[in-house]
Amino acid sequence: MFAAYITVTIFASLLNGSAAVVYLIGHEFPKAQADMKRLPRSWVPVLGMLLAAGSLGLLGSFAVPMLGTLAAAGLVLYFIGAVLAHLRVGSRKLVNWTGFSATAVAALAVSLGDDWS
Repeated sequence: MFAAYITVTIFASLLNGSAAVVYLIGHEFPKAQADMKRLPRSWVPVLGMLLAAGSLGLLGSFAVPMLGTLAAAGLVLYFIGAVLAHLRVGSRKLVNWTGFSATAVAALAVSLGDDWS
């Protein structure tokens, strides 16, 4: 189980960290997504910071296990908000959301299932 915890946690951290970088460097994709969901573009850097915090929190779980659980839960809530934003505007383009949210849920599951700490 510990190998699964390490693998899933590092993968989820890298995936969300890469998304955070895309949001924070001012790439056009997150801006277009914000426009499509009718969200203010000023939210894009804030959303990027939330992804970055979740990514770093997952890595921090190797030192403080509860931090990883909280970070994974925060990412799950982030992606629940993302799907609600999609559905609010009638968007059914949820392929990216599915992958990211499944990774966050997996990180939360392995974090809650850790019986080695």
